[in-house]
Amino acid sequence: MLVSQLKAFFTVARLGSVTLAAKHLRLSQPTVTTQIRALEDLYGVELFRREGGRLLISDAGVLLMPRVDQLLQQEIDLEFALRNAGELQRGSLRIGATAPYYVLDIVQRYRQRFPQVEITLAAGNSRQMIDALQEYRVDIATSSHLEEDPRLHRLELGADPLALVAHRDHPLARLAQVRLNALAGCHLLMRERGSMTRQLTEQMLMDAKVQPLSCMEIASREALREAVIRQMGVCIFAANEVCEHPDLRVIPLIGMANDEAAPLVREYLYCLKDRRASRLIDSFLLECLPKA
Repeated sequence: MLVSQLKAFFTVARLGSVTLAAKHLRLSQPTVTTQIRALEDLYGVELFRREGGRLLISDAGVLLMPRVDQLLQQEIDLEFALRNAGELQRGSLRIGATAPYYVLDIVQRYRQRFPQVEITLAAGNSRQMIDALQEYRVDIATSSHLEEDPRLHRLELGADPLALVAHRDHPLARLAQVRLNALAGCHLLMRERGSMTRQLTEQMLMDAKVQPLSCMEIASREALREAVIRQMGVCIFAANEVCEHPDLRVIPLIGMANDEAAPLVREYLYCLKDRRASRLIDSFLLECLPKA
């Protein structure tokens, strides 16, 4: 109970919001608030105060933060050690993925070799997956962001060019290639901020001085795909990210600024260097290496 209360306090203090902390901890807001109040009541201490609608950590809370951080890190290390203990045929591995078509083949091979290892697969954009790795919520993460953090070990899994995805009845779907300036007359559907596909798309359009007719943000690949099927607009994906569907066409892009090729979306696999040698992570990374 105490560890849960301290975790609620620490997360609220770090994120500065009960709402964000509840989402991060996958708890309800009242539960997070109750845990913090119970901690304050038990020890007769004020950990937060409100000023002008803002939630501010108290002096006592500031002094507590590094000690709670150390305690929670020890909990994480113990939990990881237990999951990684015993024979390689058993254990659990948590994976965070952005582009499933890269990592699922690796997971399939891994499960064939180690069928008793429990694998969980979380999905999100590149930024979310790196955050999850650094916050110890996953053991391995894939991301399109090139991270230079010295704490991370990195492998490149592959790369695909950006391409236009359109409904088969869209005028652009009849073309073998689409010039980027043709998007000036389109309703463009885009991923949420934090997505590398969105970042590259915005840079590509800005460099070519192309302004779509309108833009709409949709927060997942699956929802984007469904929106294109419903003829709500066109979108830009990495070429191999689009699942086959009779109503969808994937068309190469041309006409970038300075006649450059369409940007590549690279996919990387990351783990924490200090966990690189653990048996579960090491055996998974071996499946990522090219086969002779």
